[in-house]
Amino acid sequence: MHTFLENCLVSALIAAKKAGEAILEVYHGEIDVSYKEDDSPLTLADKRAHSAIASHLSSDSTSNIPVLSEEGKHTPYEERKGWEYYWLVDPLDGTKEFVKRSDEFTVNIALIKKNRPVLGVVSLPAIGCLYFAAEGLGSYKLEDVGAIGQLVAGAGEFSDENKPLKSLIEAAIRLPVQQSFNKSPDQLNLVGSRSHGTEALSDFVEKMKQQYKKVDFVPAGSALKLCLVAEGSADLYPRFGPTMEWDTAAGHCVVEQSGGKVVDMEKKAPLDYNKRDLHNPYFVCIAKHFREVSLPL
Repeated sequence: MHTFLENCLVSALIAAKKAGEAILEVYHGEIDVSYKEDDSPLTLADKRAHSAIASHLSSDSTSNIPVLSEEGKHTPYEERKGWEYYWLVDPLDGTKEFVKRSDEFTVNIALIKKNRPVLGVVSLPAIGCLYFAAEGLGSYKLEDVGAIGQLVAGAGEFSDENKPLKSLIEAAIRLPVQQSFNKSPDQLNLVGSRSHGTEALSDFVEKMKQQYKKVDFVPAGSALKLCLVAEGSADLYPRFGPTMEWDTAAGHCVVEQSGGKVVDMEKKAPLDYNKRDLHNPYFVCIAKHFREVSLPL
């Protein structure tokens, strides 16, 4: 993997760990909730996680890369459309899950090149695990986030002689996880939103039941759904509800680098990023092992 991406991945891993620590300080105390103009919840944890990520990314070897964060100032399209690389960040994805203390909330950090994610980190602070991926590296699950602190403490510039990622990768699990494929070909595992169910999703599930003898629907929160597809625990994640680019970018990279796909339902092409409108279209996330069938899209 190119040293530039390696530097960026280490930066993103450290930033995600720092954000997770800031979130857990709030999570284990009293949670006060305010609401944005679109009625989505906002907590002190969202703000502290954003500060932790922005502070780290602006102070290390990748500080020249601009940051677009859900909780930061949004750069106008006329300026950002010329960016070659930029960080796309959701400091706390799944705030509803955070408030309900379900543990299924994530820190999402992606590096976008032009209009596609080439690096992604999805951390689950309350569970203590983390997913990461980069172009040319593959996709991995690290079951102990604490390993990041030990492996990259005091990290600065990385070179061919200084490769802290090597030990981290050795401690992680390469995705997809083969054992999760050991199920009947007549069984379909679907994952969907715990907090944003829709009638279209219900219709999709019913139509898939016409093709499979057994359809298991597993609700989950935040970008965890994308990661479950990447690891092979789920076959499909259809999304018929609203999402923003920062909700999906990091998980999208984890899925793609595991051999899966994240497809715009209308265009039948991978999701685009850095659009004028940062809302995503409806999409379906497809695991590497999933055999192509007629999807009711």
